[in-house]
Amino acid sequence: MRSVMVQIPNTPTSADVARLAGVSRATVSYVLNNTSAVRISEPTRRRVHEAARELGYVPHAAARSLRAGHSRMVLMPAPAIPVGPLYSGFLNELQWALGRLDYTVVQYGTVGLQGDEAARAWAELRPVAVLVPGADLGPQGVGVLKRSGARAVVTLGPGSVDGAHALLMDHDAVGHCAGAHLYARGRRRIGVVVPEESGLEAYSRPRLAGVLQALRGTDATVTELPLAYTEESAARLAARWRESGLDAVFAYNDEYAMLLMRALQDEGVRVPEDVALIGADDLMLGRLLRPRLSTVHIDLPSGRDLAELVDRAVRDPSGEPEVHKVLGASVVRRESS
Repeated sequence: MRSVMVQIPNTPTSADVARLAGVSRATVSYVLNNTSAVRISEPTRRRVHEAARELGYVPHAAARSLRAGHSRMVLMPAPAIPVGPLYSGFLNELQWALGRLDYTVVQYGTVGLQGDEAARAWAELRPVAVLVPGADLGPQGVGVLKRSGARAVVTLGPGSVDGAHALLMDHDAVGHCAGAHLYARGRRRIGVVVPEESGLEAYSRPRLAGVLQALRGTDATVTELPLAYTEESAARLAARWRESGLDAVFAYNDEYAMLLMRALQDEGVRVPEDVALIGADDLMLGRLLRPRLSTVHIDLPSGRDLAELVDRAVRDPSGEPEVHKVLGASVVRRESS
């Protein structure tokens, strides 16, 4: 029986990088770990990075965690609901900002798990920080994460949770802007789209409440309009539009607004002559429609500011949880309303 020799390539080490760059192993560690406490000249930094690239050397994450006393992983559980371009852009900015602070961002899906049960799955990964979208996490889940070594737990949703930092997303303001705008345009029989997709009620119900608040005490009426994000559902709603008597609609966001506008036009319902229509998110596609889509522009929190909040909490895990109200809203008036 023939034997075959298999050569296993040697894994490059920091010592190899140090020899090639002509520096000490400590200098390699300072440069590749972005240590700010030690001053390293720019030519030396370039030499170390070039040597690491040439050898294919990558620092060992576990070893870095042991030296630091904690991981540099920031866990971002994947939202259990569909996210649009606005939220995706925010996530990209946040990941870039955390990367600049030398954190590794990991998006993690926990299909079928929610709230405190999901927190136990996140804790298994031993992240240094967890950014939780939505409103499912409770104080018990925060405790599980902190006992597993998470120095910062930050929630993004309508309310705060004991023990966690919170970015409060004021979706009522989005609905209030839309309702007040339609009323100011002379519309009195106003529909509000409520998506049928599971999970979106955390956003759609506050937006509906905002419309109701804006129109309280006026002569306007508000009608809920359940709508699934399908052409068939939009066509069914448009087919009975004339009998509804509605002369305006806040369509939850731009994507639902575009879906409904197309269905209404297919039924011969004119926008804005027969029905004024407004969305939310201020997506570029809304400006390409005819008529151009009126919308509520939403100011999400700065990814850089959130990254700095995470970094502060990691450096001082015993500090008091911070609570910030975010999500500014303003109407962008275009042709559809």
